This record gives sequence, structure tokens and C-alpha cells, in this order.
Amino acid sequence: MLPGLPFYIPSVFNITVAATAVYSVKTVQRTGLVSVKKLSWAMGFWLVLQAVLTLLDFYDSPVESTPPKLALFGILPATIALLTIFTTQNGRNFIDSLPQEKLILLHTLRIPIELVLYWLSLNMAVPELITFTGSNFDIIAGLTAPLVYYAYVRKNISRNVLLLWNVVCLCLLINIVVLAILSAPSPMQQFALDQPNVAMLNFPFSWLPTFIVPLVLFSHLASIRKLIVKPVDTI
Repeated sequence: MLPGLPFYIPSVFNITVAATAVYSVKTVQRTGLVSVKKLSWAMGFWLVLQAVLTLLDFYDSPVESTPPKLALFGILPATIALLTIFTTQNGRNFIDSLPQEKLILLHTLRIPIELVLYWLSLNMAVPELITFTGSNFDIIAGLTAPLVYYAYVRKNISRNVLLLWNVVCLCLLINIVVLAILSAPSPMQQFALDQPNVAMLNFPFSWLPTFIVPLVLFSHLASIRKLIVKPVDTI
């Protein structure tokens, strides 16, 4: 854990993670295609596993390992697990059953996440590069999500505009992920050598790359699939 952080920083982050988990379970529950109990257990297991690995300094020592342990045992498994849903018919049926408005509204979580990153930078735990005062513009996705949600439920947004919004916000996500990886202490580090991205290797912030980011990625890809494959049902 990072010593000396103001209490509100991990508190806001933990509340955001908990709210995201509950929101995701409630959204899936509406489809009726997946056991909420099994999903809750799987999600809980993954969060606990990542917490244990982080608290044991598994990701933080040694940072010279290649590929980085966080990528190999945290980011990659979560991303693969979510993306494999797109490869089966049952998975695609599940994606198509997800309410588009719920996928849109999920992105509001990016507002508190970006605030947490900014506060972490003020406490020398992440570089300014990966905050909204640097080269991270991901907060735009969070700020526009409620507006897009409102326009969608009022049927005042076209399919093409919603598709464009998803693509642009997906690019914003990819941008910050690349910056975060290349500014983390590892043999791959290219940026922020004077103040590396150490927060992601510490609890509870390791949940950002191992839980929050894969969910946001999945939400965008699911929304884009629904817009392309079944455009009539999504607007």
C-alpha cells in the first residue's frame, strides 16, 4: 500500500469499484441469461485475488520482470476473459441482450477515476502525464456519458453519432492505457522516469487496470457490436 495518502483518495476509489461491481451485476441481472450468483462469486473472487497479489507485493517485486507481472497475471486474464464472450454464440446472445443505455451510463465511472488519478499525481504516486492536466483526456468520456445517455433514452441521438462517440471514447481509453503502461516502472517504461506510475502496483489501485479498464473496454466493444450488428434494436 502507498503510505501517506490522504484517506479520501483510496476511499473514493474503493467506492467507485464497489459501485461499478454492483452496477455490472444489476445490469447483467436484467438479461436473465447469466446466473447472477455465479457472476457475483466470479467477480468477487477476481477482486480478492488481485487484492491478495497486490498486498503480497507480487506485482511490485521485482519490477524488472518481463513481461510485467501486472500485465501477465492481472490485465491480460481479465481482458481475455471478457473478450472471449464475443467468440461464442451464447456470449454474443448475452451481449445483444445488454441494454444499450446501461452500457453508456457505465462510463460515468470515469469521472471519479480521473479525479483519483489527479489526486494521486498530487501525492507523487502517478505522473501528471496520465491525468487530465497532462495527456489523459479520458475524463471527456465520463463527462459526456450522462449527456449521451439522456439523448439515447429520449431517442434524440442517431446511430452514427452514438457509434462515433463510442469509437472516440475507446480511443481515449487506449491512449491512457498505453501511457499508463509506458510510465509504469518496468523494462518497458518510456515516460515519466522521474515520477513513474507506481500506484497501479499497489492496493487498492491495482483494481484499476485489472477490473475497471477491462469492464470499460468490454462496454465499448459490446455497444459497438450492438450498433453494427443490430442497429434497429439499439436506437
